[in-house]
Amino acid sequence: MPLPTYSPEGAGLMAGLRGRCPRCGEGRLFSGFIALAPSCEVCGLDYSFADSADGPAIFIMLIAGFIVVGAALLTDAYYEPPLLVLAAIFLPLMAIVSLGLIRPFKGVLIASQFRHKAEQGTLEK
Repeated sequence: MPLPTYSPEGAGLMAGLRGRCPRCGEGRLFSGFIALAPSCEVCGLDYSFADSADGPAIFIMLIAGFIVVGAALLTDAYYEPPLLVLAAIFLPLMAIVSLGLIRPFKGVLIASQFRHKAEQGTLEK
């Protein structure tokens, strides 16, 4: 029986966004919050190829930092609350936004690695 593959453009990335296997779209990609499962329980795809490293964290720092710091600056400019109030509002907001984005971004990067057959670089002799 041939293994299922995605043919529509971007379907594998949607599976990564949902935390599903980039090949079949059914099995779970994660075994914990951001811990990668060893393989897909549906199609058997081995996830050992996947290494998102710090990629998701970089994107999330840029996106969450832009949103939350921008909102904090606007709030400070318009309302001038004390610094402790700003910290009490925007530090938890930064944690919530960051934690909410880490899993989808990691799934998309892993799905992108699968789609483009990315692997560790090697030197040819």
